[in-house]
Amino acid sequence: MTWPRPVPLVGDTTSADQRAAEPGAWAFPDQDRDAFYEVVFSRRDIRRYRPVPVPLAVMHRVLSAAHSAPSVGHSQPWRFVVVTDPATRERAAVIALRERNRQARLLGPQAGRKMMDLQLDGIREAPVGIVVCCDRRAPAAGVLGRATFADADLWSCACAIENMWLAARAEGLGLGWVTLFPPAELIELIGAPEEVETLGWLCLGFPDERPPQPGLARAGWSKKLALEEVVMRDRWPTDHDVPPPASALRAPGPAAVVNARDGSDRLLAPPGALGALDRYLDQLASAGVGAGALAALVMAGADHPVSRHGVSAYPQSVTREIMEATLAGQSMGASLARATGMQVFAIDAGIDGPAIDGALASRPPGPRGDLCVSDALDQADVAELLSAGHRLGTAMVREKSYKVVALGEVGIGNTTVAAALAAGLLGLPADEVAGLGAGSDTAILEKKRQVISAALKRAATQTSSRGPLEPQALLGVLGGPEIAFLAGVVLGVGASGGVVVLDGLATSVAALCAVRAEPGAAGYLVAGHVSRETAHRLVLDELGLEPLLDLRARCGEGTGAVLAWQLLRTGLQARATAAKTQASEGAEPRTSAAR
Repeated sequence: MTWPRPVPLVGDTTSADQRAAEPGAWAFPDQDRDAFYEVVFSRRDIRRYRPVPVPLAVMHRVLSAAHSAPSVGHSQPWRFVVVTDPATRERAAVIALRERNRQARLLGPQAGRKMMDLQLDGIREAPVGIVVCCDRRAPAAGVLGRATFADADLWSCACAIENMWLAARAEGLGLGWVTLFPPAELIELIGAPEEVETLGWLCLGFPDERPPQPGLARAGWSKKLALEEVVMRDRWPTDHDVPPPASALRAPGPAAVVNARDGSDRLLAPPGALGALDRYLDQLASAGVGAGALAALVMAGADHPVSRHGVSAYPQSVTREIMEATLAGQSMGASLARATGMQVFAIDAGIDGPAIDGALASRPPGPRGDLCVSDALDQADVAELLSAGHRLGTAMVREKSYKVVALGEVGIGNTTVAAALAAGLLGLPADEVAGLGAGSDTAILEKKRQVISAALKRAATQTSSRGPLEPQALLGVLGGPEIAFLAGVVLGVGASGGVVVLDGLATSVAALCAVRAEPGAAGYLVAGHVSRETAHRLVLDELGLEPLLDLRARCGEGTGAVLAWQLLRTGLQARATAAKTQASEGAEPRTSAAR
């Protein structure tokens, strides 16, 4: 049974089905589109003006167009100082002429004389001057989008100028952009406060020229480049361009992602009603994971020589005990997995002592170091562990039909290893990654900091001599065998189209190594939870993942991943049984006739 689709009273009234049926319905009519492109291609930088006032209604439309420009974080940082005062305009003209002369002298005799032949402004002629300012008093970190590109507010103001320029051309006005001003003098001229920057002076009025081509092109100053000269494909070409390694691992494609989103749009619920859970459910749907998908837990265990430095509250024998309990179905991770119907795969990736009966053995035969004095793993062992994990991950999806693989680990001392590896991957000091671990106290935490610092110092000597270390190399210098194995599992599952649910810091660092090698693997990752380990959230941020759960958990063993899968499975079951809607007949996409 389907239900009528609720049509919102505000915002977008269309449904995903409607948009899919007619993707181009948002387009303007052909004649409007052609008129727009004619305005774009005939826009010119005007320097000569008629002494005719600009009607107030026209001025309002032009400024409104500028005010409708896109802006980073919808911050609208532009401010428009409209100048009609003759005295202010005259002072501006004097500054511009002075700067023209200075710039001409900098160009050399021939180019300077050529520049002096050009009319570069119409400040005295144009009836209106507009100084476009960027109000930068809002901290960049407080504006959405400026934390990464701090100058995006200036770009927003440039977009406003372009809107104004096009609107002026459509109104039959001319606009000229004059930048012959020392910024500080232009700020002083208009009395703007500190932390406000100007983008020059705009001359606006009815033009006393109608140039068929850009003025500087007609004057022979420059010529328009062909489109092919400014368009590059995928990356900037160089004489010694080395293509990236071939890769077959791809995240779900656009069609799969959009189809999954379309499916959630058909539910009788507001889009994104379940928040982060909805996003992950869409991600699972794009990978073909449904409510009945088979799921399994891969539990990898290993011991670490670094534990001899007193970085753990528990003896090394606990690693073997938990792995044996896992095989008996009685460890915390295995018990939770059994409660959710998940199969458990136990991996002995290097637990001290004899082989553990019933576990899949993937024990590195080479030497293993304590990170401080020697590398954690031989590079040949890292390669084999990655390969073994890849084989298992591939087989789980392609042969055993597990579409969801949760990761778990056990290893006394491995939070120190994982933190050191996270620091190496993220370029962070020990103080920013060291965490308490399970049952530790401040004394143990200080030992962990010292060990991680020593490990990073030793790794730095290898980095300087061999260049930046690749993830596989870092796994050998700072990693652990279970982390390398799980990184291979991530790659194998992702390459086979399965989804990986991460647990704590160690599994997330393994995933980060995998993503650094194959970025497409990120499209198959789910952050099950965020643990109490200091570096865990930093690693999840680097992966671009939002944790589903925040329980302050610190158990490991895949417990957070299994609990997250239970939540995800419940969400998938709810989507499968929840009411579906049909497109409302009264909410057709806006067509050209409706504008």
